Amino acid sequence: MIVGVPKEIKSNENRVALTPAGALELTRRGHAVYVQSTAGDTSGFPDAEYVNNGAKILNTAEEVWAIAEMIMKVKEPIEQEYKLCRKDQLVFTYFHFASGEKLTHAMIESGAVCLAYETVETKDRQLPLLIPMSEVAGRMAIQEGAKYLEKPAMGRGVLLGGVPGVEPGKVLVIGGGVVGTQAAKMAAGLGAQVTLLDVSLPRLRYLSDIMPANVITMYSNEYNIRRLIATHDLIVGAVLIPGAKAPNLITRDMLKLMRPGTVIVDVAVDQGGCIETTRPTTHDDPIFIIDDVVHYCVANMPGAVPYTSTIALTNATLPYALQLANKGWKQACKDSNELKLGLNVVNGKVVYQGVADAFGLPMNNVESVL
Repeated sequence: MIVGVPKEIKSNENRVALTPAGALELTRRGHAVYVQSTAGDTSGFPDAEYVNNGAKILNTAEEVWAIAEMIMKVKEPIEQEYKLCRKDQLVFTYFHFASGEKLTHAMIESGAVCLAYETVETKDRQLPLLIPMSEVAGRMAIQEGAKYLEKPAMGRGVLLGGVPGVEPGKVLVIGGGVVGTQAAKMAAGLGAQVTLLDVSLPRLRYLSDIMPANVITMYSNEYNIRRLIATHDLIVGAVLIPGAKAPNLITRDMLKLMRPGTVIVDVAVDQGGCIETTRPTTHDDPIFIIDDVVHYCVANMPGAVPYTSTIALTNATLPYALQLANKGWKQACKDSNELKLGLNVVNGKVVYQGVADAFGLPMNNVESVL
């Protein structure tokens, strides 16, 4: 199979979809890998490393998209890339369709085969291609939140870990999945007082067992959220419904309950956000303020640490990319239910329920495209 790796062009997206090590694994199995020139530079992987590991370098994105049977990306195609997608071409990337109606319609019109990292799912309901970036984003949520709690950034002026004689900051994490777990661990490690919410009692029992003493777990409901946001300095939105839009657990009116300078980091922004006032921001312009509450809603947080993120992402995606390249996407999806669940839009048909529900589109059985 011919695999193409274009350069990411979303604002401040510094990751690349494949490391030179990944290129080597593909080429040594007889596949051709074409990488756009400088695609790996900002991740710390120059063109020469790709060439030394069997890949070929092409100068433009148009050349890469034109030659590739499978495109590997990090972020969803943006508007200037829509026209580059073509019928029957496999695009393997994070799509997050449920939060992008324009993208959804563009991919339907393209006729491409859209296999979304974020909905590949194992038998035990794990999301193996979302986990590594969720781990990065969860940890970064605390790193960024701590920075924007500083007074020059319009935060409350709170040091999360406190100092002797001064109580530490309070962190509220809504959602006890991968993002929430990593955020809570990071905040706890800094010495903050952490409250971790989830709707699953078995999950809360597990988290209560593994978390340090400065993390308490509570059941997530509106009453508890309203009570807790009034006293916490940093609030992390870490709610995920696979392939569907995140629910709004903090509404606009709730901002009035928060103290001025409270910081919200909504990691769920890729799926529409779990705070009503969320709107996507960029690393260039990461925050906005509503009712004196600082909102950090960068939609590609791991892009700020591209070396770590790119290696972690390739570690997770490569086994699936090899299956797709070795067998072709149809056979690979027939043989692997995990990959089959990754199919969202195929040849103009929506085949993932969360995407169909988000925009009222006809739902097609995935078997009809296989």
